[in-house]
Amino acid sequence: MSGNTFGTLFQLTTFGESHGPAVGGVVDGCPAGIPISEAVIQTELDRRKPGQGGVASTARQEDDAVRLLSGVFEGLTTGTPIGFLVENQDQRSRDYSKIMDVYRPGHADLTFDAKFGRRDYRGGGRSSGRETISRVVGGAIAQELLGALGIHVQAATVELGGIPATLRDFGGALSRPFFSADEHVVESWEDRVRQIKAGGDTLGGVVELRATGVPAGLGEPVFDKLDARLAYALMGVGAVKAVEIGAGCGAARSLGSENNDQITPEGFSSNNAGGILGGMASGQEIVARVYVKPIPSIGKEQQTVNSKGEAVRLSIGGRHDICAIPRIVPVLKAMVLLTLADFVLLQRRLGR
Repeated sequence: MSGNTFGTLFQLTTFGESHGPAVGGVVDGCPAGIPISEAVIQTELDRRKPGQGGVASTARQEDDAVRLLSGVFEGLTTGTPIGFLVENQDQRSRDYSKIMDVYRPGHADLTFDAKFGRRDYRGGGRSSGRETISRVVGGAIAQELLGALGIHVQAATVELGGIPATLRDFGGALSRPFFSADEHVVESWEDRVRQIKAGGDTLGGVVELRATGVPAGLGEPVFDKLDARLAYALMGVGAVKAVEIGAGCGAARSLGSENNDQITPEGFSSNNAGGILGGMASGQEIVARVYVKPIPSIGKEQQTVNSKGEAVRLSIGGRHDICAIPRIVPVLKAMVLLTLADFVLLQRRLGR
């Protein structure tokens, strides 16, 4: 296993590094006849590209323009592998030359050396957030497949820097800074980001995802549960440290009489299960929350070691986001879309 392919039937394989010539990938298993275009994919990529986070964003400028290389003819998928490429344009590898032998706290430098014996120190190589471009492309293709079936996924930020949103207006999230679920909290978030940025530090947040139209029974019991696969998909995104489904951790602190979603002739009376029972969709809205750690590249001086094991004091310069939010939001949405598309094809294959 190389760890570069996601999915069983609807598969995404990605390649490329942050400071290489390009990143890209291949989507395999997509059925023929799905309408798709570079413009449709670009809409999703534009929500992830540098500069979308306002005061929280990196100064790196990239067009993130996608090129479809195969698998699409006259605007429709052909059923063959869909190859795509996004060129890197604004790398500044020299920013990393002074720390090429230093293990940055919170990064994967040490673990890459431990596993491979060598690493691309420029921007983190494969562990860079730039790898997620390919996930967004794959998710955009999955979105077209699922949309034709009435399955839709929304994502919004519900907490930033320890300040929670009160409202859950997902419909307007795409037009707000940080993809916020609550327009009233945006100003407080912007003030918090400015405060943290001035101190040379970074912050994290919480993203909520909701999927509607998912048919009851989608998913598998025991080892291939829908919620297990969603957690696997979302935890596979860099900076994610925890995933909740439905009531999540709150379920452990509640009583059975409080946590059970009672069933009436009209349907469920609540949704603490997050739309999944026994590993299979219940027909309700699927709800997941993802907890994102602070960006590890900070201006504050930190203690670390170099590749020789010698003590080093480090302050990281260069161009970095103050928070992975909002750029991680479309990435997380893409991983939910990829997971659901994979299960839809599995359901078809099994004839259920």
